[in-house]
Formats: sequence, structure tokens, C-alpha cells
Amino acid sequence: MNRRVVITGIGVVAPGGTSAKDFWSLLTAGRTATRTLSSFDPTGYRSRVAAEVDFFPAQHGLKPQEIRRMDRAAQFAVVTAREAIADSGIDLAAVDPARIAVTIGSAVGATISLENEYRTVSDDGRLTLVDHTYAPPYLYNHLVPSSFATEVAWAVGAEGPSSVISTGCTSGIDSVGYAVELIREGAADIALTGATEAPISPITVACFDAIKATSTYNDDPEHASRPYDRSRTGFVLGEGSAGFVLEELESARARGAHIYAEVCGYASRCNAYHMTGLRSDGAEMAEAIRVALDEARLNPDDIDYVNAHGSGTKQNDRHETAAFKTSLGQHAYRVPVSSIKSMIGHSLGAIGSVEIAASALAIEHNVVPPTANLHDPDPDLDLDYVPLNAREWRTDTVLTVGSGFGGFQSAMVLARPDRRTA
Repeated sequence: MNRRVVITGIGVVAPGGTSAKDFWSLLTAGRTATRTLSSFDPTGYRSRVAAEVDFFPAQHGLKPQEIRRMDRAAQFAVVTAREAIADSGIDLAAVDPARIAVTIGSAVGATISLENEYRTVSDDGRLTLVDHTYAPPYLYNHLVPSSFATEVAWAVGAEGPSSVISTGCTSGIDSVGYAVELIREGAADIALTGATEAPISPITVACFDAIKATSTYNDDPEHASRPYDRSRTGFVLGEGSAGFVLEELESARARGAHIYAEVCGYASRCNAYHMTGLRSDGAEMAEAIRVALDEARLNPDDIDYVNAHGSGTKQNDRHETAAFKTSLGQHAYRVPVSSIKSMIGHSLGAIGSVEIAASALAIEHNVVPPTANLHDPDPDLDLDYVPLNAREWRTDTVLTVGSGFGGFQSAMVLARPDRRTA
């Protein structure tokens, strides 16, 4: 069985936009949502900027008990799943719940809740032997990232395969890729998928400070994320979520669903090289791109836009630029490439799904989002990175890629279903 799988619903919670519509508006306007970190006092940290979401859970229909029970990342996941379902117009009550799958990506799980609760049970770190009587009964939910998939499954009544995919910063691509396979092989008819992350906490900021991976433009937070720019100093930590409804193509057409894109190719590789380092030739990312294109039965010249990882670290930008040249050949010099992390930061495990949402919307609107803050291109990086302003562009097929600590490299190809048939 090799059923074709399409996206029929999108939900987004991102910095600067807590719906898919607002998210797309921010991207196409080239606005940045990076600012001085406000969720805790960042004094003393090397990097004090972040891309935070102005999120008020009650306004998104979450009840007080849900808000109390769920970590912020779990709240994001449930809200984006609900938006995606509403957007798709699907009546899940008419679907056998055992045929509904849930796959959610996350790199760091319930970081905020775990850190906050540890501070409570340890009396702000003063107790070596913590006092468990101060722990809430749902603390275990914060320990296991699988609770994210559980919360989404409960919210939508899904009883099919349910899982959390955690592969670092490629989690958001890999979770969707896994969901696609579940539908292709016949294990599910509908999948609620995507990724979520709320990592902005003292421990996370300290981790990236230690390896000097994050931006030091503390006095200019709006322009702190500068992928491909000569002056870039690292990425800006972000948060957010994107959720999707996936279903089989013919079933979606039969119910008259609006189809954003077909997920027609996916692959993942590991460099088996270094926990945070990357080979300069980008060979493993290039291989993931090649396999994704083969699965999609498309040629490099068929790609109309590349939604890059574009984190804004010097080694990543060079690594993936080399990967594009290897995998796409001369077409790499003709196809527009951009990084939306320049506007919404890097939400770790969630960003791959957020970038899939941007890719699907680029197909929907025939618009390529820009790379904000790209004023002085690195001379070693010589591709078309779409600086500053969005570009109207016929966008039938999109390649989106991700790169994660641990050596993970993933690639996904989205296309208009009629384009691929042709």
C-alpha cells in the first residue's frame, strides 16, 4: 500500500502570531518577533534575547484545569491541533477513533514545568533531598514527553498509534514524516501531527550560553537573528508549535477538503560525527535531500523554493549551503532560499513543523518568505537567500530541511498534488 498523503489543516502558535493566518502575515511582512527575554530575568546570561510567544491559554479555549495540568508546550500542541482540525473542516466524530494517529515532535519536553517544580520541591535549590509533598500529582506528566501526544489524543479522541518523536532540532520534520508513513502503510487514515516546544527557561539559556551557540546582539534584539549575514553570531532561542491534519489524497478530495500540499518525499540521516559539530561539506544533509527527492520522484530542477534551516550559526549556514550545492547542482544557484528563523527564532524541536507550515503556505500563496536582517551577505555564501522582502514566486514544490545537534539531518518535499501528477 502506498497511499498519497496531503495536508488539509494547519494550526500555528508562533512568536508574533498565534494562528496560521497571523503567522503568515508576519512572515510575508518580513517582521521580526525577537526581543529582550522577558519570561525571567536574563541578567548575567551571555545571550539575553528570545523569540517569545504572547500566549494566553484561556483565550484559546483551554480550561483552568487544563492550564494547570499541562506544560506550556503541551498547551501549544493542543491549541494548534484544534486549529488544524477546524481549518481542515473534518468531522473526526465520523472517523473510527482507532484510525486516527497522533505524532508530536519535541526536543526538550516540558522544560519549563520541570524546572519550576524542581525549584519548588527543592526549596529553590536549598534541599538536596527534595520534599515530594510539594510536588503536584501531575508532575510525572512533565517528566515524560509522551504526555504531549497523550494530551492531543485526549483532546481529539484519537485511539490509533500515538507517539512523540524526539530527534533534537529535526523533531518537527521527523514527526510529520512518521505520520505520513503511518497513513501510507495503512495503519491510520487521519493523522494529527506536528511539533511543540517551550524551552525558554534558565537551564536552556545556560546550555546554549555554554557552547556559545546563541546570538549576542543583546542591545539590538529585533535584529539579533541574522542567518547568512557576515555579522551573525548565533541563533535566537524561540518557542512555538505547528499542527497539521494529514489524510489520504483521494479521501480528502472525496470530502471536498482544501488541500495545501502533498507530502511527497521525506528522509533523515545522521552524520555520526559530533554532538554539535558539522562537516563543512554537508554530505549527510545532501544525502537526505537526494533520498527525499527520489521518494517524491522529482528532480532537483523541480524545486521552486528551499525553506532552509538557516539557524544563523556560522557552521550551519556554511554546512547547508554546501549541501544544497551538492544535492541540487547548478539549480542551487537559481532557486530562492530563505530562513524564517530570522523572524521567529529557533524553537528547537518545534521549528521543523513551523517551517513545514511556512512551506505549505508558500505553495498556497505563491510567495517566498524573506530572510530578515540580511543586509551584508557572507561572501562565502553565494546563493539567493531572498533578503529582507518577501518575493512573489511560482511555488509548486518546496524543499524544507532541518539540522539538529547529534548529527540529525532531515529533508522533506512538499508539492501541489496536481504538479506532482503532471
